[in-house]
Amino acid sequence: MLSLYNTLTKKQEPFAPRSGNTVGLYTCGPTVYNYAHIGNLRTYVFEDILRRVLEYHGYHVRHVMNITDVGHLTDDADQGEDKMEKGARREGKTAWEIAAFYTRAFQRDIAVLNIHEPHVWCKATDHIQEQIDLVQKLIDKGFTYETEDGIYFDTTKIDDYGKLVALEKQELRAGARVEMGDKKNPNDFALWKFSRPGEARQMEWDAFGKYGFPGWHIECSAMGMAYLGEQFDIHCGGIDHAPVHHTNEIAQSESATGKKPWVNYWLHGEFLLIDHATGEKAKMAKSGENFITLATLKERGIDPLAYRYFLLQTHYRKQLTFSWDALEAAAQALKRLRRDVNNIQPSVVGDMHLMQLFEDAIGDDLNMPEALAVLWSGLKENKVTEEMAVQFDKIFGLDITIHADETVEVPPEVQALLDARAVARERKDWDESDRLRDEVKNQGFGIEDTDGEQKAKRL
Repeated sequence: MLSLYNTLTKKQEPFAPRSGNTVGLYTCGPTVYNYAHIGNLRTYVFEDILRRVLEYHGYHVRHVMNITDVGHLTDDADQGEDKMEKGARREGKTAWEIAAFYTRAFQRDIAVLNIHEPHVWCKATDHIQEQIDLVQKLIDKGFTYETEDGIYFDTTKIDDYGKLVALEKQELRAGARVEMGDKKNPNDFALWKFSRPGEARQMEWDAFGKYGFPGWHIECSAMGMAYLGEQFDIHCGGIDHAPVHHTNEIAQSESATGKKPWVNYWLHGEFLLIDHATGEKAKMAKSGENFITLATLKERGIDPLAYRYFLLQTHYRKQLTFSWDALEAAAQALKRLRRDVNNIQPSVVGDMHLMQLFEDAIGDDLNMPEALAVLWSGLKENKVTEEMAVQFDKIFGLDITIHADETVEVPPEVQALLDARAVARERKDWDESDRLRDEVKNQGFGIEDTDGEQKAKRL
């Protein structure tokens, strides 16, 4: 049995899809104005584990992930400037170039972490008409009003606004931390923003009688419905999305369709924290000195999958504090795990009770720490076969059957790519390094970066 903690109902409950054996899964993707940091990537690893567990249980998953390349303002509550426009100014490129560059960077990052690509990538700028149509539907149904700077959703028009996070019980409201402007109510939010007079925007469209651009929240509703229907099974994201972004998605989606619930299960991953020099802990963010990317790990010669292992040691709904010492310990543990798995003797008789314990753990709201403990215990007691380890790794995604010291016969053309990548890494040209990694992968080989060295492995 698979049970999941549902943010909407505030309890762990058995999972049952809406229709047969098919699961519609929507995961909030990146806003592509900068590199993803490892705190962002924690969420995508948790979502990857979820998808792997669903597929392990025999479900056919249709996974949709958005790319936000317009409309996400610097403040999630409709204040500030568009992050894409800000990124374009920062780097002296067009917003379109910024979006394309950081989308590719994100896709490389998730590949390195063994995160499965979604079945559907959907860019906000490719679905403008769907967003306009959804806003128009809300206008026609009387859920909106217009101000000088945009079209807003009137949250007083529905009686269950904020039900995802029991917003009526929170002391902190949107209006307490942002300027009200022409908004009627503190929690009202923008569906469509009008370009300011004299503003030179690179991304804007003619709609509702003026040039403007979509609000961040309307994008996910429109694209989720476009690919998964007016109601679907699971919606995921970071815990910071629950009180604003996901709350507003629910309000506008259920108001537009008249169908409740829009999504049956809402799952949220907790923050990755980092220690400050002051001794305080704070979530990782793209501003400040705690902005650590996968490239930072590579510069230190750390296998990115060691970071994945580090994450799996803590339940996705618990906050996790990052430190370099803890990551180094995870890297060493992953090496030992691979060594022990590759030292399994053919004569070992597997204990099927361990498989049951493993399946109980992954079915218990994705309890990866417990699942890892089952594997370690079985290896220690010499009760895990290589076939069982392969099954475990279908969930872990750690390449545990690859020995750190395994030697592989590498064809000359692949070796040439490896040599070129070594040069790129010496120059710290991480984009070229990742491009060459992809070329090697196309030739049927993976790369393990350990202690600053490259080791090839057959895929």
